[in-house]
Amino acid sequence: MPAPAARPRRRGLRTVGLLAVAAVVGLVGGTAVGYGIQAGRAPVPLPALNQPGLAYPAKPLPKDREPEPLSAAEDRGAKTQGDLRKLLLPRPASARADEDQPDGWQSFADYVDGFTRPEAALETQLDLGIRRIATRAWRTGEHKSVEIDLVQYRPTSAQGAREHVMQQQRIAIGESGAGTLGTAVKGSSEGRYFVYPVRREAGYLDAYEARAFIQRGDIAITILMYDTHEIAESEIRSLAERQLGRL
Repeated sequence: MPAPAARPRRRGLRTVGLLAVAAVVGLVGGTAVGYGIQAGRAPVPLPALNQPGLAYPAKPLPKDREPEPLSAAEDRGAKTQGDLRKLLLPRPASARADEDQPDGWQSFADYVDGFTRPEAALETQLDLGIRRIATRAWRTGEHKSVEIDLVQYRPTSAQGAREHVMQQQRIAIGESGAGTLGTAVKGSSEGRYFVYPVRREAGYLDAYEARAFIQRGDIAITILMYDTHEIAESEIRSLAERQLGRL
C-alpha cells in the first residue's frame, strides 16, 4: 500500500512579505499623490470648534443603584485571562492523543515551526504582540488528525488577533484552488472555515484538508483537519462553532 501523504506545515506567511511590500508601496504612492493634490488647493478655513456638553452625571450613583458587576460567565475578558487550556474543546472519547503535536501550552518555537517560513512567522507574531498559545491535538481512525490552537495576543496590541486571522484567511483563499472565500462561522463577525479539494500525488494516499480561522477578542482560533478521506463540511463547522462557544 502506498505511504500516506506527509502532513503539510501550517501555511502561513508565504505571501505575507509580498502583501507587506504592496501595502508599503501603496501607502507611499498614495501619500505622495495626496500631498500633491493638497498643495494645489486654495486654503479653506476650518469651522468653529463646538464642544457639546458632556453627558456625565453630576455625581456618582448611590451604592444601592450601582449596576451589578458582570458574572464570570458574562465577562469574556475574565474568562480568557485564566488558564487557556481549560477553554480548549476536550478530546473526543473515541480519539487518541496526537503524539506528534503538543497538547497544552505550546512554545513560540514549536508554533512557528509549523509555518512554511518559521523565522518570518516568528518575527511577524512578535510584531503582532503574541502572548501565549494553548493547543489540543488528536487523531481518529488511521490517518485523521485535528489540531486546535488558541493564540492570545497582548492587550496593548488590540488588533493582533484580528490581523493574524485576516492574514491566514487571505492565504487560505489564495490556496483553496477554487477561489472560494470560505464559509462564515456562526456567532463570529469575521470567522471563516475552508474545505479544500482533494490533493493527489503519485505514490501517496489522497490528502484532504479543512481549516478554520476565527477571532474572539484578543484570541485567534485556528483549527486544522487532515485526512486521507473526504472531510465533511459539517465536521469543521461543528468544531469551529463549539470552540468559539467556549470563549
